[in-house]
Amino acid sequence: MLPAIAFLGAGLGLTATGPARAAETGKAAAAAPAIEEAVLLSDGATRVADWVATAKDNHALPYIIIDKPAAAAYLFDARGKMLAHAPVLIGIAPGDDATPGIGSKNLSEIGPAEKTTPAGRFLAKFGVAAGKQRVLWVDYATSVALHTIPPGNPKDKRKERMLSPGIDDNRITFGCINVPKIFYNQNVSPRFRKKGGYVYILPDSKPLEEVFPRLRVQPFLNAAASSADASLAGQ
Repeated sequence: MLPAIAFLGAGLGLTATGPARAAETGKAAAAAPAIEEAVLLSDGATRVADWVATAKDNHALPYIIIDKPAAAAYLFDARGKMLAHAPVLIGIAPGDDATPGIGSKNLSEIGPAEKTTPAGRFLAKFGVAAGKQRVLWVDYATSVALHTIPPGNPKDKRKERMLSPGIDDNRITFGCINVPKIFYNQNVSPRFRKKGGYVYILPDSKPLEEVFPRLRVQPFLNAAASSADASLAGQ
């Protein structure tokens, strides 16, 4: 039983993308007119979306799936309906674990290999970061947040990276997840503001089941749901 993955683009300033490398066409969508199309997620993102919607792992809260290999974010409402998607910028270094104690380090103390966006399931809530900036804290302990592109070194060319046609240049942050302003202000903030929500970050190299162990039982849940539907249809 798959969740609804129809993208409702009207009024969001984003368009839908094609299969697997969704972020490549999704980058231009951040500034393109809105249209309504179907969104084809990668296999990993589809499996996680299926599991969350079927098992109701989000506990009636909105959630975001961050597909690191595709450099894309997918926003769902509390019922598992996809509302929007956007390209993302993520940590410079590939990797699925945060360095122990990294949350207490200054940015200048973080080495290149430590600039990872950790994979996993996180309960995210809004809070204040350095400079009194309000951000969506994905994992406060490791200082991983989801927010718009911050003012910083122009040499980073973060906006250009986000809008470029490829995804190889989307690794530029210290570990945080940068998203377009329209996606953040019009979609994420209104839904996560009160109670927060969940963020599911797909791995770079670890097996998906290692990051999300409950995926192992998903085929059995799907089979049970199909059997129940068949029984009801036969009555």
